[in-house]
Amino acid sequence: MSQEDLALICHLLGVVLFFGGSLVALVAFESARRRDRAGDVAVLLGLAPVAVAIVGIGLAVVLASGFWLLHATEHTLGDGWLLLALGLLVVSGLLGALGGRSPKRARLLAERSPADDPPSAELRRLLDDGVARGLNMASGVAALGVLVLVLELDPRLLVDVDSPEDIRTLAG
Repeated sequence: MSQEDLALICHLLGVVLFFGGSLVALVAFESARRRDRAGDVAVLLGLAPVAVAIVGIGLAVVLASGFWLLHATEHTLGDGWLLLALGLLVVSGLLGALGGRSPKRARLLAERSPADDPPSAELRRLLDDGVARGLNMASGVAALGVLVLVLELDPRLLVDVDSPEDIRTLAG
């Protein structure tokens, strides 16, 4: 296995962690919004710090292995598509951090609330915060933009399998 192959595998692992953590956070938050007990909201939103940690680990792996890929390939930081991808990644992170403030406050409030009580008006307001939801949605769109950009411009990441022979070739 070449250095480039190993760097690419690490990069893809980071992508899976990044998007996997993002998906866990999204599902936990949207599930919490539909709960009618503060204790359920607290449990579901309690997943968010773990999901955010997974996103952070994924981001660190993506960046480290991405720079490793730069070293192992002909790409440079001067490539326009790469600068755009890095910029979108920064935008995604900033929007996600801003959008995560209301859910964090909602989690803290839900943890202090009696578990069997319905969500208070303040907790419901935090859960239904349209600005936070919009920021988180925009963060996800920016992250997906990075994925689309990289897949479109780096054809090594796309595999075209049309026949059993193609699968045998890929399997080595």
